[in-house]
Amino acid sequence: MSNPGIYVQGVGAVSPAGWGVAALREAVQRGEPLPVSALERPGWSGGLAARKVPPAPVRPAFMAHPRLRRASSISHFTVAAALEALGHPTPPFSGEGLGIIFCTMAGPLNYTRRFFAEALKDPATASPMLFPETVLNAPASHLAALLGVMGPVYTLIGDDTAFLSGLALAAQWLSAGRVERCLVVAAEELDWLPADAFRLFLRGHIASEGAGAILLSRQARGLGAQLAGVSEPFNYALPGGAAAAMLQARRQVQAWDGRTALLCDSRMHLPRHDRAENQAWHDWPGRCWSPRHVLGNALTAASAWQAVLAAAAVPQEAVTAAVVSVAGCNHQAMTAVWTPA
Repeated sequence: MSNPGIYVQGVGAVSPAGWGVAALREAVQRGEPLPVSALERPGWSGGLAARKVPPAPVRPAFMAHPRLRRASSISHFTVAAALEALGHPTPPFSGEGLGIIFCTMAGPLNYTRRFFAEALKDPATASPMLFPETVLNAPASHLAALLGVMGPVYTLIGDDTAFLSGLALAAQWLSAGRVERCLVVAAEELDWLPADAFRLFLRGHIASEGAGAILLSRQARGLGAQLAGVSEPFNYALPGGAAAAMLQARRQVQAWDGRTALLCDSRMHLPRHDRAENQAWHDWPGRCWSPRHVLGNALTAASAWQAVLAAAAVPQEAVTAAVVSVAGCNHQAMTAVWTPA
């Protein structure tokens, strides 16, 4: 659980609230769910309810890079969040000593669906330009190439908890001296297939998209927050299921409970989805933010928003600790804690 000496150097986000952490914080602090728009679904006239990332107010310069001109939106979200966490570096950028951990659950769906639709129609004419974008680690590959990273670049595939697993892995790399800095990024893009699948099992579910990024290092200077620890992953296959798993994850952060602490959870104000966290955190004494209620469910990217908001809240909201709680949609429950540096 303990990760002493791991500090936050920067944070970044792209969300339905806009491009940047400031827009994300403003929307969550306001607490009002963002407007819903229609996501096109074949065979339907009205579409699926979704919260989309709005167009960037100014086209980001990185989109002119040869690798990113035709890349899928998930890669654009990934790079934008990562560059904000790095402080918007200007080229040439030295990626020496930097590692990247990219996390996703659904991955680059838009181009994957387009490629296989073309292959089914006529394999001889399926576009080879689309195929590289169907690979789950394509966003990490684009980001590493843009930054000139020569260190380790991993892609973690999992449920909503994958981002917290990424933070734990980054802490291991830093503690072992494998890297001097580590970017942990999660991203998802909207597509009607997973949005409709969630709708079938969870009435009221609203899908969303975007990315979140955190830059960690062993140097204390930076945002003013440190990673106090990440819990073990508690699997839903254990006795008691999701509720027992979430309760065990809370027990590992019990030391940080308090009226001056902040809880940033994965609840969406949907009773069936929130059941495990409602039981685990019913007596939480401090403030509580639920970003998915405001922004929608962007899977691993939504967990990254939680972690970004919690890390930024430590210095900006003057809380003694910020706890991140994630009840994954199908696998496990985890928690993480940020404290002042």
